[in-house]
Amino acid sequence: MRKFLGTLIIVIALLVGGATSSMAASSTYTVKKGDSLSKIANMHNVSVSKLKSMNNLKSNVIHPKQKLKVTGTAKSSTPSRSNTDSVAKEFYVSASAYTANCSGCSGITKTGLNLKKNPNLKVIAVDPNVIKLGSKVHVEGYGYAVAADTGGAIKGNKIDVFFPSKSTAYGWGRKTVKIKVLN
Repeated sequence: MRKFLGTLIIVIALLVGGATSSMAASSTYTVKKGDSLSKIANMHNVSVSKLKSMNNLKSNVIHPKQKLKVTGTAKSSTPSRSNTDSVAKEFYVSASAYTANCSGCSGITKTGLNLKKNPNLKVIAVDPNVIKLGSKVHVEGYGYAVAADTGGAIKGNKIDVFFPSKSTAYGWGRKTVKIKVLN
């Protein structure tokens, strides 16, 4: 079951349009509605001029579904909202933070994601009776993420947001935030 959920998370992230094509170690990027050259260049750690040069572009005009050559690695392999996502439910939760870099922490989520090997993933821990594991979500102040973990103290309308370091986790603290569960 654990392996199945881990696979499900990856399939959702890759096939439902929640992740950029660069996550799959590709050297091309498919332009999505709302993209700009600067946004794509920033995602792949290249300059706009280099991106234009690699793709023989004379202007900054790009179109959805256009394939662009990119280099470097994407800054984040976190799900982002695609044009087909809609909000299934929206409510307020108490949000605290956690990290995989602590004494006794394995870094493996309930769904099998390895947060120590993938520190740039945006993951939240949830009560699966409130938010189903594998759900794509948007957390106010944190961004788009995947509900991929659970926790002993995560009951009801509480979540934990993952950060790669203790200092950023401590910086988050505990706060009430709006969460949107996406279709």
